[in-house]
Amino acid sequence: MARYVANRLAQAIMLLVIVSAIGFAILHLAPGGPLSQFAVSGQMTQEDLDRVTRQLGLDRPLPIQYLDWFGRMLKGDWGKSYRDGEAVLSVISSHLGATLELMATATIIAVLLGCWIGILGALRRYSVFDTLATVGAMIALSIPTFWFGLVTIYVFSVKLGWLPAGNRQTVGDGSFLDLLHHLIAPAMVLALVETAMWGRFMRSSMLEVINQDYIRTARAKGLPEWRILTVHGLRNALLPMITVAGLQFPTLLGGALVAETVFTWPGMGRLFLDSIGYRDYPVVMGILMFSATMVLIGSLLADILYAVVDPRIRVG
Repeated sequence: MARYVANRLAQAIMLLVIVSAIGFAILHLAPGGPLSQFAVSGQMTQEDLDRVTRQLGLDRPLPIQYLDWFGRMLKGDWGKSYRDGEAVLSVISSHLGATLELMATATIIAVLLGCWIGILGALRRYSVFDTLATVGAMIALSIPTFWFGLVTIYVFSVKLGWLPAGNRQTVGDGSFLDLLHHLIAPAMVLALVETAMWGRFMRSSMLEVINQDYIRTARAKGLPEWRILTVHGLRNALLPMITVAGLQFPTLLGGALVAETVFTWPGMGRLFLDSIGYRDYPVVMGILMFSATMVLIGSLLADILYAVVDPRIRVG
């Protein structure tokens, strides 16, 4: 088990280094740069631009810039924002809570609703409910998140006036009910695709389990159907879902970025787009590395948990 965990950890670290190098190169080789907005505005002379370039270290070769940035990152110094000079870690931490709040709420909705739909669809295979669930899942997976978000705002905010059109809270009101009121729409939009995925995976997993010999044996012994489904069926059907949970994290992050933009939710997704617009490379790289680290940790934990519950996949 220890060897398996060590191998997976080494692979994750290597992948993280590759992601950082590719991301750093793409950002710095893209047209424009952190000083492009000043150059367009005409408020700074060429001498001023050259001086700021030297101060930021942007006049050095790209490999030297990357090694310097990577070395400082390993020491906990992720740089400072080009916009206001604030530490990158402070900028990220100030927006992290909003993103985690949105992702956690959407995940709870998706897991509970998706698993229920998947289990019921497997038990009532080819029924009207299963057919409607399958068609609904295909539609949900085909709808762009931003489009569904705009429709949600138009229907529930503009026409019906039931939900706020955006932001995390009403100005001057920080009550729990107000926060929950603002959270409903973006969480619902973000949970749409996740619910469809969880439902389809759970249906497939449950179908595979209920057709196993030990389920037939349990029925032959006269065990109650609820016990067969919960103890013998659901318990084994949930094992593959551990890996699914780790693989869903990148999708959840990508959906959060879109949902936060549509609903002006002050999270990391919104910060990421704003930072790209301002060519704020340190913040963009910080968000990229933080997101990549979270994705790899989620995948690593899923692999470890799966190895714990199923010793056959362990190495060594």
